[in-house]
Amino acid sequence: MNFNRNLQAGFTSSHRVVGELAALSVFVFGVAYTIVTALGFLSLASPQDPIGYPYVTLMELLILPLAALYLVTMVAIHAYARPAAKIYSLTALVFMTVLAAITTSVHFVILTVGPQLEATGLPWVPLVISFTWPSVLYALDILAWDWFFALSLLFASFVFTGGRLELAVRTLLLVSGVLSLVGLVGVPLADMQVRNIGIVGYAVVSPIAFLLIGILFRRTQTTPDTTEQKQETHPSA
Repeated sequence: MNFNRNLQAGFTSSHRVVGELAALSVFVFGVAYTIVTALGFLSLASPQDPIGYPYVTLMELLILPLAALYLVTMVAIHAYARPAAKIYSLTALVFMTVLAAITTSVHFVILTVGPQLEATGLPWVPLVISFTWPSVLYALDILAWDWFFALSLLFASFVFTGGRLELAVRTLLLVSGVLSLVGLVGVPLADMQVRNIGIVGYAVVSPIAFLLIGILFRRTQTTPDTTEQKQETHPSA
């Protein structure tokens, strides 16, 4: 069966190349993040303990490029969307932008300022920067991934309504978004084990969805870039 999508106006070769590379990179970094996270959980003496060093530092370092790659892919998804679906893709892009802004700020602060604050031994520091519930930065990161990321993927799922490959992408985006939203239940319960359901959504399911998005972009026909059109219209002498 041919999975190639019909020619889509506005989806150029630049969108395809950049989007494909970003989506496939999400999968690579996402797999690395999942492995590090799993090793971090296995290292814990108790499931209630936060993941410690060096795993938590590696997770922080992986999240920074991951957030940027998710955002770039969402830009390509917006270009890929049919006109009738661009309201969904644009909404997804806005939510992913908020996610990237919040989570990169949180993890950059933890990587740079966190060690110095922890070294002070001040009693209020864990309430601000630790990943032991409750803390300010932990709450912000949950807001980013279990709310804005989840909403971004749920809206993006409406872009993919074509053949079997698009259906698979849509299903995985929905599953990832719903699981991420379910993670929010851990907040009112003050139970981070429940919140870990959200981690399954964004760390396990979504990289697979973005792998398929990269494959879909590779198989999609594109319209000529503006520069290409100008060169065709005004060929050099």
